[in-house]
Amino acid sequence: MDRLIDWISSTHANAVIRDTVWIIPLVQTVHILAISVVMGSVLLLNLRVIGIISAGETNDAFTRRYLPWVWSGLVVLLMSGAILIIGEPGRDLKNATFWTKMALIVCAIALTLALERPVLHDAGFWDRPGRRMAARVMAVLSIACWVGITLCGRWIAYTYET
Repeated sequence: MDRLIDWISSTHANAVIRDTVWIIPLVQTVHILAISVVMGSVLLLNLRVIGIISAGETNDAFTRRYLPWVWSGLVVLLMSGAILIIGEPGRDLKNATFWTKMALIVCAIALTLALERPVLHDAGFWDRPGRRMAARVMAVLSIACWVGITLCGRWIAYTYET
């Protein structure tokens, strides 16, 4: 990992990001706004699956409305996160909290795919007997993952060891 960090630290991109005072705060702001978009969309989708909210539209229409916001937000998060890592590779790549966040992201994406993809093909997929409880458990786990991702993202700054 040290060799990768040293290589990233020696790139021109790292120097530009590190030496331009407004880049990191701007990218962090974009990253936080994208988290808000993803979290809001995921929360609505999962609360719908759990049965806490029930909009006056079908499951597939609801999913088609909010799922693109999740994927678009994740693209912005990937790009802004990459910029942040390039700017401060040691802070992230040697940090257990960062890797916990990455593992939670993989879990959250897998849960989102597992929950929402079937609905796009069959609006009543999770309404069948035996599936409803599984969907609710996955939705609660998804919300927990996204909360954990947000907490880990915030905690990275406090768990960095120089």
